[in-house]
Amino acid sequence: MLYLYAKAIHVIFVICWMAGLFYMPRLFVYHTEAKGRPDSEYQVLHKQFSIMENRLWWVITTPSMYITVASALLMLCINPGLLSMGWMQMKLLFVGGMVFYHFKTQHIMFQLRDERSTWTSARLRMWNEVSTILLFAIVFVVVLKSALNWVYGVLGLLGLTIALMLLVKAYKTYRRSKGEKID
Repeated sequence: MLYLYAKAIHVIFVICWMAGLFYMPRLFVYHTEAKGRPDSEYQVLHKQFSIMENRLWWVITTPSMYITVASALLMLCINPGLLSMGWMQMKLLFVGGMVFYHFKTQHIMFQLRDERSTWTSARLRMWNEVSTILLFAIVFVVVLKSALNWVYGVLGLLGLTIALMLLVKAYKTYRRSKGEKID
């Protein structure tokens, strides 16, 4: 029964963690694009974006990551046999990538706050898709579980990555056609 409670908590906080990871880079894009505004306007926007990013990060995203990891560790302690399964090892590899993504995103937040970021809004849009790709990989590995299905999953993930990159480029082209300044 404890395992099922841990699993429910795990799913709930994965959703909260991912919500934060999806929204944070979007805030970064707006924060970066605010640099193109007049200085007095930028200063107001910079302060507001820094507050929003800080609250999202420290109130929702980071606590959710720690609760996700803690509930996962509890499930693995209750059922250590999971660690010998190939699909779980693959999932943990992708989760390691998600944790790296989390802390790199935190680093970008600090750079923006300190006005030291060299990231363009286009690059941040691409960064925003990394968490989506990792999430897809994790879900497909957990649901499919077999090695043959992983091959199809990886090919699908590659296709998804290419499609996302093309969509970002198309959106950038669309914005340029509307006369917006794009970096």
